[in-house]
Amino acid sequence: MSNETSGAKEANNFAKYIDHTLLTPQATKADVTKLCQEAMENNFYAVCVNPSFVRQAVKELSSSKVAVATVIGFPLGANLTDIKIAETQRAISEGAEEIDMVINVGALKSGDVDFVTEEIKAVVKAAKQNPVKVIIECDLLSDDEKVMATECCVKAGAAMVKTSTGFVKDGKGATVADIELIKKALGGAKLGIKASAGIRDLAKAKSLVDAGATRLGTSAGVDILKGAEPAKAAY
Repeated sequence: MSNETSGAKEANNFAKYIDHTLLTPQATKADVTKLCQEAMENNFYAVCVNPSFVRQAVKELSSSKVAVATVIGFPLGANLTDIKIAETQRAISEGAEEIDMVINVGALKSGDVDFVTEEIKAVVKAAKQNPVKVIIECDLLSDDEKVMATECCVKAGAAMVKTSTGFVKDGKGATVADIELIKKALGGAKLGIKASAGIRDLAKAKSLVDAGATRLGTSAGVDILKGAEPAKAAY
């Protein structure tokens, strides 16, 4: 097998990890259509869109196996719990299959782990049997706080711990160190880990999966599979 063929095979293996993501405020209906087409063509695991596009994405992907994920309390996480619950219920009613929620970062940094845990638990309940990925926003947390946030996710029955929104100014996004820290904090808990933000090439994607990531959130999925170096992505 040639190196070129081997590289292409390796890249294509990453399709199953990718949540093909479009969360920019200027995204249009045409952009979402393109996102969904790319997800089907490349056999990505899911698309991740803003709540206003859930209905469209569900329709566009109805004949495929690509899941539709959406974001809750995004990007700040500072919404009231009741609003996060209502967002989740509406998203599920419109066909969303996965929920990516942002924790109340300020509550966590205040040490109010009970609040954070109960809020996650409320969203998990509202999502019914659909997986909830909890965005803990690593760029804003100390290592101890990342561990606390991970423990909240475990106690609340979340499906995954997710590193980042991609909206922190000058943030690093997903890092190998954070994936390793979260994996260690999970212990024997069977939660997945979603690395997101700043994943723009195959080498970065591979390093995160090798460290323990079970899903990758990126807007550069097509370029990653091509083994190309894309322009700087927004997410």
